[in-house]
Amino acid sequence: MNETLGARALNILHDWVQSESLRKHCYAVADSMKYFAQLRGEDADLWEAVGLLHDMDYERHPNPEHSPTEGHPFVGVAWLRENGWSEEICRAILSHADYANVSCETALEKTLYAVDELSSFIVAVALVRPTKSIHEVDVRAVKKKMKDKAFARAVNRDDIVRAAEKLGMPLDTVITEVITALKSDAERLGLAGTRQVGPATASQQ
Repeated sequence: MNETLGARALNILHDWVQSESLRKHCYAVADSMKYFAQLRGEDADLWEAVGLLHDMDYERHPNPEHSPTEGHPFVGVAWLRENGWSEEICRAILSHADYANVSCETALEKTLYAVDELSSFIVAVALVRPTKSIHEVDVRAVKKKMKDKAFARAVNRDDIVRAAEKLGMPLDTVITEVITALKSDAERLGLAGTRQVGPATASQQ
């Protein structure tokens, strides 16, 4: 039986990335990509693979100076091309980095751009909840944190808003769908929350 693109991508991610936090970021983006593909009737396996691979070279070649030709994501894309991955996937990965000068044109590319930063931001919102649970995160909580400039300051709020516009969806809808996608993989993402037992459950009644 042929291995799925997602399974191949996961193996590549684990080979290239040792950082647990970066792996989890790629899982989260892949979850969002797969979910949006299913909503749109697109190839969920292919979209998930793009999410898993988009930062595969970030740990080894982070490119903090944003070189338009070297480092992340160019190293990873060069490797993918050499190993027979499609131009559709390679172009999508390039398009998520503004400095790569590859515009987001397709639904695949626009979705990756929209969910990349947002997935990380929503994970961060979940992790500051007392229970560290994605199940306690809603649109209101995310938008409140977006207004707090000191919170997850590396995430560009303008990019998130602009990306939703490019996707042709209200920002609230994009946030809601990403939260739903991440809930489906809460255990792997470390966002299932602390287990409450005994009297503590009374507060939930």
